[in-house]
Amino acid sequence: MRIDLASAPGNPERPNEDWLSAAMPAMGGGVLVALDGVTPPGGEVGCTHGVPWFAARLGGRLTELSGSRRDMPLDRILAEAIRGTADAHRDTCDLSHVRTPQATVVVVRWDEAYVEHLVLSDSVLLLEAPGGGVTAVLDDRLDRIPRELLRTRASADALRNAEGGFFTAAADPAVAARAVTGRSPRARVRAVAALTDGASRWTDTFGEGDWAQCLAVLRKEGAQGLIARVRTLESDPARPLTRGKRHDDASAAYAEL
Repeated sequence: MRIDLASAPGNPERPNEDWLSAAMPAMGGGVLVALDGVTPPGGEVGCTHGVPWFAARLGGRLTELSGSRRDMPLDRILAEAIRGTADAHRDTCDLSHVRTPQATVVVVRWDEAYVEHLVLSDSVLLLEAPGGGVTAVLDDRLDRIPRELLRTRASADALRNAEGGFFTAAADPAVAARAVTGRSPRARVRAVAALTDGASRWTDTFGEGDWAQCLAVLRKEGAQGLIARVRTLESDPARPLTRGKRHDDASAAYAEL
């Protein structure tokens, strides 16, 4: 089994708000977790701890539960991880604040029989079949919202974790029911990859290749190689971004099963 992880901040002078982890539990199989902490406009979060603290707490709990509780489905694990993280700072922070720390989530877990997955918000999971076909598992609710509705802070906040909008992991465990989940026979999955949107932009923003080609870059050049390609594209003035930051935190995890 091969597992490769890499993460890079969008700005070296700011903390990286992504979180990546991999686990190989004693009972066999494995787990990948990727979170992209949501940077609030102006840095206002209603929390004394901040987004990196939240991502580390939530990511650590997700990794531990996914590896140790095979009896729990991934949506229930996400709910428990959100609840535990909220309990860790509800006495000191305003968890009702619309910009309380939050994150996108990808979890993929496998054993000898199945590969399970969960995706919440705009990070990406790739599943490669033995024949080489690649399936992208996406939660595309944010992409379905017209761009004009997200241009102001007030309208974007009104759509966050709301019906008709999009969902992220914040302080409400009920959001776990909104995640995209599924299970595949282990024999039908050769490799998996988790990408935060800072890394997935190689495909979905710059159009350098499709998802199968993106996974091929990960296999050949590793996670750091994909991120380096993204940084080169971001620095090219001939390739303007249609939305988002010029340089974003970028994280990629790749596993050959």
